[in-house]
Amino acid sequence: MDRGTLYVISAPSGAGKTSLVKALLESLDGIEVSVSHTTRAMRPGEVDGEDYHFVDAERFLAMVVEGDFLEHAQVFDNYYGTSRQAVQERLQRGHDVILEIDWQGARQVRKLFPDCRSIFILPPSKAALRERLTGRGQDSEAIIERRLRDAEADMSHYDEFDFVVVNDDFEQALAELRAIVVAQRLTLQRQAVRLRELIAELTGG
Repeated sequence: MDRGTLYVISAPSGAGKTSLVKALLESLDGIEVSVSHTTRAMRPGEVDGEDYHFVDAERFLAMVVEGDFLEHAQVFDNYYGTSRQAVQERLQRGHDVILEIDWQGARQVRKLFPDCRSIFILPPSKAALRERLTGRGQDSEAIIERRLRDAEADMSHYDEFDFVVVNDDFEQALAELRAIVVAQRLTLQRQAVRLRELIAELTGG
């Protein structure tokens, strides 16, 4: 069976990663986002098993000890992690899988899946990033300044990734993301499996 490709997509806060990934899923079949585990409280409107797998800290740390996570991290007072088994099962079924994680998690995943494809999404400018963070209307100026500093630190790791996409024009950035996934599906390794019967017929093999 054709094995899926694992994609790691990272970006600083405010770059538009979540919106781009959502649009990508709507425009392509056979690709899905891995649902992470977290110890943070469920927010209004969220659904367990769809937005996150919500677990308590004791269960999460037991899963870490048992080696259940591809990557995990502590963000402020909460833990986040990606299930190794869930990702492997989806890839084996031929599904492409996206992990939306930070650059540190991406490092962990690359060690376990060296053939994964990693994509970093950048904003078109610092001014645009500030505007997007301010536009949410939820945070104080001090929090926005901290997020800008965090974003600058995150963006310094862009060169660890296979692809870089600038989210200036949304439709253009989405087209570039689609191009990466479609090109990966057309590689010899995947086409040789998918087109085995056709190739045998055409080559007399």
